[in-house]
Amino acid sequence: MNAAPDFLVEATDLHRSFGAVRAVDGVNLRIRPGEIYGLVGSDGAGKTTTIRLIVGALRSDRGSCRLAGYDVARHAEEARSHVGYLSQRFSLYEDLTVLENIRFFSEIRGLRPNEWRPRCMEILDFVGLADFKDRRAGLLSGGMKQKLGLASALVTRPRVLLLDEPTTGVDPVTRQDFWQLLVRLVASDDTDPAGPHPEGAESEGAPVAVLISTPYMDEAARCNRVGFMRHGRLIAEDSPSQLRSRLAGRILELRGAPLPLLRNIAQDDPDVEAVRALGDRLHVRVRESRAAAVTERLPSSIRRQGGRVDHLRATPPLLEDVFILLSGQAYE
Repeated sequence: MNAAPDFLVEATDLHRSFGAVRAVDGVNLRIRPGEIYGLVGSDGAGKTTTIRLIVGALRSDRGSCRLAGYDVARHAEEARSHVGYLSQRFSLYEDLTVLENIRFFSEIRGLRPNEWRPRCMEILDFVGLADFKDRRAGLLSGGMKQKLGLASALVTRPRVLLLDEPTTGVDPVTRQDFWQLLVRLVASDDTDPAGPHPEGAESEGAPVAVLISTPYMDEAARCNRVGFMRHGRLIAEDSPSQLRSRLAGRILELRGAPLPLLRNIAQDDPDVEAVRALGDRLHVRVRESRAAAVTERLPSSIRRQGGRVDHLRATPPLLEDVFILLSGQAYE
């Protein structure tokens, strides 16, 4: 193509139904080079179906999608040549070694015999699996399998990386490692973990666009932009900081004991919209401009009923608070 596209992912008015169920209902997405976009929502919100429509694994009932400038419906092969895709479930060959798996995906994507081995070793070193190249994939831990899946997705240094809940079920340390790899991948504009490009591919160091679905709000907070899905629709989209600003001044942190009693009393307050537990404390969402009134009134109510208040004060909202607000709102 003569000019690099402004957006590496352009999904326009995507629709997909399964019988009477509208799994995806008019989704629009635009993701620029060098951007990590997080797609969040509860189970059944439509995240996986959206990603499968974008990559072309499912055909949309209506709408269109372009990847790296190519229309997925009309130029599927050209579009997919720029895409790395990692699904929720480990889908590599467990009887093959780590290196054999990477070699297989290298060769089916058109790498010549003299290219695949240095390419594979650079990728495995990038994801931290070089020392395990001869281990059978079936003997890897869950986190190492996900890193192998990422390595396979990166084998041709794609411009677009589509990741469908890649860290579900792995431990927190592995999730942290996985995200460090993603941040390095997107932030690096002068290195190429996948080595030299195949003929006709984009130039070395070209920025990558990442679309990742995740159930974890701490992961969503790492993204440049976040889209909240509900019933197949995007109901909110912005940077994490802008999304949190929607609840500025409306979240109170309540500590004390016993926590169930504190929760029940807080929920009964007429100016409290929602209460949720966060370990040994509660986040209390109040109506707009009512934080001062609740802060003054709630401690005495708790003490009258035999509870103890250690502190009650305003606290910065978390993405979890925004997610609960959006999930509870009616959407027409």
